[in-house]
Amino acid sequence: MPPGAPSATTLPAGCFATTRWSTVARASDPGAPDSRAALERLCQDYWPPLFAFALRQGRDPHTAEDLTQAFFARFLERDFLKAADRTRGKFRTFLLTCFEHFLIHDWEKNRAAKRGGQLPLLSWDEHREALES
Repeated sequence: MPPGAPSATTLPAGCFATTRWSTVARASDPGAPDSRAALERLCQDYWPPLFAFALRQGRDPHTAEDLTQAFFARFLERDFLKAADRTRGKFRTFLLTCFEHFLIHDWEKNRAAKRGGQLPLLSWDEHREALES
């Protein structure tokens, strides 16, 4: 990165750094000699604004941190970086959209886990006679 260029450490909290598409390309190519360093740079630059976004969505700091970490783990595990396309828009938009979808799926998963939680459990054996008559 050129000297004086803004990085995640010099930007206000929650602001996205300017994307260097060459860094995205190197990070998405495991055969590139500096792929790991490029990937690390992207994670360092984009973790703070995604964390800030989760906080603005009403998550407490601990949950926002956990969700941001889980998002990056899933993002890297599923190799979503290869889907980033310069011709379709900004990398920050792509990443934020992926993160929003991740947060929605997390909310849906948590909501589904509570479905029916207030209803009493009934035993089939206790009500067998009523069911068979």
